[in-house]
Amino acid sequence: MTSASSSSPAPAAAGAPASAAEISASLAGASTVPFWLDDPARPAPLPPLHGEIDTDLLVVGGGFVGLWTALLAKEADPERRVVLLEGGTVGWAASGRNGGFCEASLTHGHENGEKHLPQENARLAELGMENLDAIEDAVRRYGIDCEFERTGVINVATERYQAENLRAGHDPAGGAHWLDREELRAHIDSPSYLGGLWEPRVAAMIHPAKLCWGLLRVIRELGVEVYEHTVVRDLGWAPRGASGPGRRVLARTDAGEVRAAHVALGTNVFPSLLARTRFHTVPVYDYALMTEPLSAAQLEAIGWKGREGLSDSANRFHYFRLTADDRILWGGWDAVYHYGRQVSWKYDQRPETFETLARQFFETFPQLAGLRFTHKWGGAIDTCTRFFPFFSTAYGGRVAYSAGYTGLGVGASRFGARVMLDLLSGETTELTELEMVRRTPLPFPPEPFAWAGITLTTKALIRADENSGRRGPLLRVLDAFGVGFDS
Repeated sequence: MTSASSSSPAPAAAGAPASAAEISASLAGASTVPFWLDDPARPAPLPPLHGEIDTDLLVVGGGFVGLWTALLAKEADPERRVVLLEGGTVGWAASGRNGGFCEASLTHGHENGEKHLPQENARLAELGMENLDAIEDAVRRYGIDCEFERTGVINVATERYQAENLRAGHDPAGGAHWLDREELRAHIDSPSYLGGLWEPRVAAMIHPAKLCWGLLRVIRELGVEVYEHTVVRDLGWAPRGASGPGRRVLARTDAGEVRAAHVALGTNVFPSLLARTRFHTVPVYDYALMTEPLSAAQLEAIGWKGREGLSDSANRFHYFRLTADDRILWGGWDAVYHYGRQVSWKYDQRPETFETLARQFFETFPQLAGLRFTHKWGGAIDTCTRFFPFFSTAYGGRVAYSAGYTGLGVGASRFGARVMLDLLSGETTELTELEMVRRTPLPFPPEPFAWAGITLTTKALIRADENSGRRGPLLRVLDAFGVGFDS
């Protein structure tokens, strides 16, 4: 644990709130393209599929889940023919729009894992750390330049009750360290923060789009065939005898068909190709801002020498981190659901949320007054009722499915890929026997009940934040049924 020296400067003064004009000026001219994807070095688009092909494994989706699935499949069997189909371009959706927090947790935090899977929560924590170590090893082994920094995370408290809750999770033996207000200032200096829980090894900060593009390069070098701008419209059984012995699954696209011995679905936030899982996720829109690069004086004013990822502790929370060129990504707060489970580019921009985020940024870091934001964007997250991924199979075990990552897919996606490949193998493994894998979360109801329930729950979470974290009747009922989340 790091202590602040007696010569440390006094905490920054809160100062006057940023005016509407100052907030407007900070956002003026900001690009609406996600910062990570706004890169002239991004790979050139690959052509779509035309015609009919046969393959051993078809991977649907070119985000993290699909990319890791293709890589692990080829590593296990270099002779296996693997085809990956992506409806847009690799990494353009959630995998290229997130905060770049690559975390070890597979259960969205220890407490959430303890609530849902108490008998195996400790083992899942071990598997999560093994998974993060394996990601770090793959990045190094394949020479993927994704700005990987194993900085860890600090969860900060802005209210006294949050500090008390975080301090209860103080576990030096497990690598978690409580930082009081003065100690926290050695890591990040804000007048808003009362303390924080520092976990040095549980997360890395990455450039998510560069990780996607690096994985794309690697799998193509290993022989995976990748087709972009190829939407899979439906799945069904291929005609018997059309592709030799054994039944095959037929995936239809606008200009072609793929007959596959096995299929791994990594479509996540988009409507599932399996009817049985369509009610198990809802899309929730999340938003982020990116600042211009900080000067040396601005960095000195806020500290942050350890470059940890940070988040605060309310139900409506912020997440923020430094980039390789010393910008600050500042995201979170609003999580917006649109009636009918709609996913559309028109929801990627939400001016009222950007203005709120900018105002809160300058409240948190008044010493950065006058800083401008260069990018503002949003994207949809696939959320399930237990807040961590679930798995399913169909077509006699020839199709595997994984979704519900709820914002932790940067890291947990590789674990999900392992699970899907184990399920498709037909063998019994440690992963296929996990209760996490065998148990499916409660589905969301159809409309209009989904919209009403999500709206009421959101309001209840806001009230809890305003009431020192005390959960009202609705949240307690949801907790009793294993639905709902407290962070």
